[in-house]
Amino acid sequence: MEVLAPPNWDVAINRAKLANVSVFEILKKHPYLLDLAKELRKAKEEVIKNFDYYIDLTRKSVEKIGGRFYLAETPDEAKEIVGKIVGNSKVIVMSKNNVATETGLRPYLEKLGNEVWETDLGEFLVQVANEEPSHILAPALHMTKERIAEVMKEKLGIEVPPDPVAVAQRAREFLRDKFLRANVGITGGANAIAADTGAVLLVENEGNIRMTSVLPPVHIVYDGIEKIVPTLYYAMVETLVQSAYAGLYPPTYVNLTAGPSSTADVEMFRVSPAQGPKEFYMILLDNGRMKAAKDPVLWEILLCVRCGRCSMHCPTYWAIGPRFGKPPYTGPMGIPWTAVTRGGVTEAGPPAAMLCAHSGNCKDVCPMGGINLPKLILHVKGEYLKQVMKK
Repeated sequence: MEVLAPPNWDVAINRAKLANVSVFEILKKHPYLLDLAKELRKAKEEVIKNFDYYIDLTRKSVEKIGGRFYLAETPDEAKEIVGKIVGNSKVIVMSKNNVATETGLRPYLEKLGNEVWETDLGEFLVQVANEEPSHILAPALHMTKERIAEVMKEKLGIEVPPDPVAVAQRAREFLRDKFLRANVGITGGANAIAADTGAVLLVENEGNIRMTSVLPPVHIVYDGIEKIVPTLYYAMVETLVQSAYAGLYPPTYVNLTAGPSSTADVEMFRVSPAQGPKEFYMILLDNGRMKAAKDPVLWEILLCVRCGRCSMHCPTYWAIGPRFGKPPYTGPMGIPWTAVTRGGVTEAGPPAAMLCAHSGNCKDVCPMGGINLPKLILHVKGEYLKQVMKK
């Protein structure tokens, strides 16, 4: 199978490489982030070793703050839960959500007769172009400004010059109407979920997550069980570590959501709802994660904080882009994540895992104590070859 980089990939990746420099500058200027990363790894290991306990604690915490909690074993079960909550003929806005892509949530909700819009600029552009995301943090990394201008004109009838500032402005104008009409807001890509409080932490720069989680009357959190950390302290730590290693520090916004909106301004009596959502739901997905937690090798990928830094230092990803992995999980981290979430090594083996050059850069730059991605990818290769040999 021939694997080619997408058009204009050299332009995109060269710009991304320049962004890597900022991470080193951030860590040098704020050395406490290195200590926080070490703390975070220990906390995440604790949850992975005791998933049942922390999932149950999260359930109790969410219910205590007025929300409803669901644990889904499979993608179909997760989508059906959302479908029953949402119904049909609704306007739905979504923040960037890797688990939604993993499970095909948006197409599912559209088939139910809903109008669904991605609100992260990169995901919005990928949606309009009807393409797959190319990077865990920068979904439209593969699209040039000229290509974006063509797509917006062709698909939406929006005239925009090939200029990043103009594109962002026109997208803002288009999506503002969707925010104001939305019946449901779905957030995912949660940086962390605090088991002790049920609070959800999300870090962003655009402001779309804040509007998605506040303007619609119904807020749904849709993510994987690996996002659980023991306490709210560690949830906040994860937002700082993830944003720093992504090269965006400090982040423009850190959003904390704990249940539906409320007020206690009348005699300190807490009433819900207030100005924000009146309903809050949390749906967490297993889809191979519990099984991976017990695997002597694959368990380590559950530590991943989705900073995307491994991709930016990977020679294979530089050469072929999103073909290295399976969207939304591309790059070095994408190989084991695909094995976990797509039913095993059959999906992760051919051809992506075989393209790994084992440079080791991914391990060196990983904030989680250096997740041993070369070892994980080698494991996927080995298991795949065993299956091939049996045939």
